[in-house]
Amino acid sequence: MGTAQQQDRHAGKRRLLSLLTAAAVTFAASVAFVTGGGPAAADPVAECTATKGAIVAVDFGPFGGGVVRGCDTTPTTGYELLHEGGFTTEGTQHDGDGFICRIGTGSFNSGTPYPTPATEDCVLTPQATAYWSYWIASPGQDSWSYSPLGAMSRKPQAGDVDAWVFGGTDVGGSTGRPTFTPDEVRAGGGATPGPTEDPTGGPTVPAGEIDVSAAARWVSGQLRDGTHVVDEGAETPDDFLTTEAAYALAAANGKGSALDKVVNHLAGRTDAYAYPAGADEPPAAPAAARLALLAEITEGDPRDFGGHDLLGDLAENVCPAGPESGSPTPGCTAKGDFHGATYADGQALAVLALLRGGVERPAGTEERLTQLVCQDGSVTGILLSPGEYCDGDPATTGLVALVLDEAGGHEAAVAKMRAYLKKAQLSSGAFPAYNGSPTGSVAATAYAAQALRALGDGDAADAAVAWLSRQQLDGGGFGLDEGATDAALYATAPAVLAGAGTDLVRLIAKAPEPTVPPTTPPATGGPTTKPTTRPPGVGPDLEKGVAFLTGPANLHQGRYYRADEKTGRADFGLTIDGAFALAATGHDGNALRTVVDFLEQGGKDGEGRSLHDWTGVGGKAALGGSMGKAAVLAQVVERDPRDFGGQDLIAGLADAVCEKPSTAPDRSCPAAGAYTYAPSVFAHSLGIIAQLRAGEEKAAKAPVAYLAGLQHGSGAWPSLIPATGDSEVDSTAMAAMTLDLVPGDAHAAAVDKSLAWIADQQLADGGFPGASGNSVNSAALAVQGLSLDAKKYDKQITKALKFLASQQNKDGGFNVAKEGQRGSDIRASAQAVGGATGISFGTLTRSLEGTTPNPVPSSSTPVIVTPGDSAGGGGIVNADGPGGGGGLASTGAQALGLAAAAAVLVLAGWRTVVAARNRRDAAAGGER
Repeated sequence: MGTAQQQDRHAGKRRLLSLLTAAAVTFAASVAFVTGGGPAAADPVAECTATKGAIVAVDFGPFGGGVVRGCDTTPTTGYELLHEGGFTTEGTQHDGDGFICRIGTGSFNSGTPYPTPATEDCVLTPQATAYWSYWIASPGQDSWSYSPLGAMSRKPQAGDVDAWVFGGTDVGGSTGRPTFTPDEVRAGGGATPGPTEDPTGGPTVPAGEIDVSAAARWVSGQLRDGTHVVDEGAETPDDFLTTEAAYALAAANGKGSALDKVVNHLAGRTDAYAYPAGADEPPAAPAAARLALLAEITEGDPRDFGGHDLLGDLAENVCPAGPESGSPTPGCTAKGDFHGATYADGQALAVLALLRGGVERPAGTEERLTQLVCQDGSVTGILLSPGEYCDGDPATTGLVALVLDEAGGHEAAVAKMRAYLKKAQLSSGAFPAYNGSPTGSVAATAYAAQALRALGDGDAADAAVAWLSRQQLDGGGFGLDEGATDAALYATAPAVLAGAGTDLVRLIAKAPEPTVPPTTPPATGGPTTKPTTRPPGVGPDLEKGVAFLTGPANLHQGRYYRADEKTGRADFGLTIDGAFALAATGHDGNALRTVVDFLEQGGKDGEGRSLHDWTGVGGKAALGGSMGKAAVLAQVVERDPRDFGGQDLIAGLADAVCEKPSTAPDRSCPAAGAYTYAPSVFAHSLGIIAQLRAGEEKAAKAPVAYLAGLQHGSGAWPSLIPATGDSEVDSTAMAAMTLDLVPGDAHAAAVDKSLAWIADQQLADGGFPGASGNSVNSAALAVQGLSLDAKKYDKQITKALKFLASQQNKDGGFNVAKEGQRGSDIRASAQAVGGATGISFGTLTRSLEGTTPNPVPSSSTPVIVTPGDSAGGGGIVNADGPGGGGGLASTGAQALGLAAAAAVLVLAGWRTVVAARNRRDAAAGGER
């Protein structure tokens, strides 16, 4: 949500409340409830129910009366509700009937309207200390909200309750509120049913889809010189709207030169946008967060964007206390605020930037968001001080719900926000800009749709997107509100994300997918391990999956996957992933032989790098996870890991076991028992598997103990090393496969507990949550993990296989996740194909006997070269597109894919590795 636009809206609201600010009037100690009657012949109160009509209650306490209720079974406006409910009103000469100056009822003092002319002449607007204030409550709400609309503009819905109280209210709305609750005056004298614990469904509306491509073209047309947005009549860049444009282009088009130009421009504007007080001063949190998110979305480095460590600066500038401390810090309204956040969206985006960057959120920052959740479940757009009146809106609620759901640990708050969004949705499928508005807002509907989809309310999200599709203008853009005819970037950008089925939590810019002509040689070679046999049609088509992975548009020269299209740089980690998939299925032994020979024989990529330039074996910065992965491949295909590519990988792993944590500037060892430069549970597990398969139980003892010690009480494992407190399906499955390989029963209970945890994470459609959403990688790894006890978890495995089949595309490849952009991804496909067999990496074996390597295509330059030769150029896939950078498809980490230059790791330090891992967090890629 746009902070600048929020400022305008909140400022207007503040001005309204300021006009009406006053000290509270002391009301009667006892409140009498009288059914209203009068000249308008009100409907009987009993005819208004939770699903029919609305109630209005007027408190005549300041004039010696009680609270009088009225009913209108078919309300049109708040003004008509008053009249149809049996009340009379008078306006002011200055403002007309719309400003309620006097209210009367036949049920009190013969219908005398109050205040009387003796105390208020109703010529001009009444004093702020003595006027009729207007309050509203929706079904299920147990507290009042100050109406943002006048009585003639508000349209009550079925089950609503309106209240009119004479007196005044302060700027926060915390004084002068009704002395009775909404439940006390509802129809029947009691509470109406609240939302269900698990609301489902959505409005029934005609289906519709947003033309995302047309919207993206409109967004591109708003960029001056293709780099930035300039407001009409201005000359200086609007950095906020430029970031919005970048998000939209990332969601619609993925990576490309157009997006790169915008990102580069914003990087050059970092000082002006995010550090307006000076490069050495605390950043403006919303701006720094938006730029950090852009870096993460485009797989850049938020720790080095525009010359700033955006994540570090955000984490270091959090308010220690608010005004209640007696020594308030400028820019702080309460403990846990990010410096200068000001609004809830700025706070939420800062939390999200740190979350996506793998940085532990400072104490109080997430809790600060939960403090902004109002009683009705909405989230206020302003960073209120504790105790201030709270009135939220759907757009802010949608964004905060997304962030807190991703953060985890805030289930009650997220459930409350979800229930509010379900109630706030209009029958058209739209969401209003603020509570009580009958008109749909494009931005509010877009954010709400994103949140509802992420929270599992697909029908409601679809209805919202369908409404958005009908608001799309001929040029592709969207106006701010329902029926608007002028497009606005502030509305169009979130609509693009909603139409693409993604959001700022999960968005990753990917390169366009190549077209794959699937041709596969007959299966060769015989497996030692066989996949579990299941009925036809239960799982994905593995032969088609293999055809996608081995197609010439993907597997460059039939030998490796490319990380950089221009230079021909190989992604060795992803190449081994593909080899694992081929080994698991046995569908193309010749292709597997070709890849293995390339790696073992020192084949070089377009930059002259070989496998061991990636593993670092024998050097000062050997990567434990990379050595483990290469060693496991050798073991899988019955080659010698002690002499693979001329290196002893098993000895290298033994040397890489840390005896103690390293100290700065050396960041190689996070803990005793870890491997050097193995930044995740996944990478660590690969090292152990390689050692155990080589019979090196003693050498693996410390790494095994370290891995076992990382398990949470729930049975899950975290993603990163050192652990950050998260729990992840991918890492848990890998750790389970690893400990299951340890001889004896010492870890049997831990494995059983981990499998039970994995099974509990399964979603209704059979998928599993991962960094990218309802993740193909996570589902495939879950199948491998649960297959350790296939009989017990047969039902969950079958559901997961059906989910994987639903994510397979016509070309044989797989989507990254159920949500987000469609299109086959190499990394997700490699994990899906191999994982669907259910074979553990600890036991996977594939003989290459009887296979022959495929020849290098004559139309291309050979890639296996001798020292001094240079590898050929041209290629198709890069790591930022189908597959991303790094290694094992399951993990969600790019760290080891960036580790070819070992010296860089030594100089940049451990935090660089972790930051690199999280640049692609939420995409499919990367080895951990």
